[in-house]
Amino acid sequence: MRNRVGVLVRPDWARTDTARRVTAAVLIVAAGVLLLRDGLDDSGSPVLVAARDLAPGDVLSPDDIRAVNRPDADAPEGAVRDVGEVSGRTVASPVRVGEILTDLRLLGPRLTEAAAGSADARMVPVRLTDPGLSELIRAGDRVDVLTVEQPTGSADSKRPTATVLATDATVVLVAPEESGGGRRDRVVMLALPAPDAGAVATASLTDAITVTLR
Repeated sequence: MRNRVGVLVRPDWARTDTARRVTAAVLIVAAGVLLLRDGLDDSGSPVLVAARDLAPGDVLSPDDIRAVNRPDADAPEGAVRDVGEVSGRTVASPVRVGEILTDLRLLGPRLTEAAAGSADARMVPVRLTDPGLSELIRAGDRVDVLTVEQPTGSADSKRPTATVLATDATVVLVAPEESGGGRRDRVVMLALPAPDAGAVATASLTDAITVTLR
């Protein structure tokens, strides 16, 4: 097509069609570059995942875990990557098959610190005087820990007295009920600041221990 002065010009529809083709080509090239960059920068690395559904109290064996490659961006903080770090460790909370294992899913210093909110926290196992309490409390509950002293003498008016050993302890794990003939009290793992943990651990050797829910 020529204009009034005889110069050959392209029609508007032709220029629009060319612009669209150029834009589409640029987008395709850009997408290819992004895919190539992502493949090079985030090709993934091995992490450990549960090979089956895991329950609190399970002690991990090599058959319970497997290594898979996951993009680094998808791996949560604290993801466990070494089999040696988890073999023989105790699971603290339910884990679904295929879920990435982290340090907060297993009993250990990181979980204790996170549960108690203190860098000097300790974990203490106790057996409660009332077995029914072990069935009521759950991981994450906040409790006060008390020791129960039985009265001396035979007077009917005397009642057991309780002494508070620690306040605002965090329940980290309630061990599953043991199978078998004889029933034993379930172990409850509590996260406490170091001084309180020492007091509870000492008292649990000789005195009856109970908790109150906050």
